[in-house]
Amino acid sequence: MSRTDILIEIKKAESEADEKVAKAEADKKAAVADARRESVKRIQEAESDLRANHESVIAREMAAADAGKRDKLAAGEKEANALEASSKKNIGKVNDFLAKEFERTINAAS
Repeated sequence: MSRTDILIEIKKAESEADEKVAKAEADKKAAVADARRESVKRIQEAESDLRANHESVIAREMAAADAGKRDKLAAGEKEANALEASSKKNIGKVNDFLAKEFERTINAAS
């Protein structure tokens, strides 16, 4: 091989190497872009799952709080009804007591 042929072969090899490097750089950039898109997609999916889970937990806790509220209101109403029944039962006694005290005060004053 002549010197010219060797130089041509070297230039050809350098050109092929440059093309391979350029292709590798392009492939690298495409891979990085794909990885970024995939990571953004995964982050968005994770945030969406987190929001859904958060809303589910809040709804469940609100339902439990509402159930507790209803139970306490029912217990309070039951207690109020019992107190009302007890007080109605004692009204006669109270009227008699007040009448006797009034009479006693009038008798003591006269």
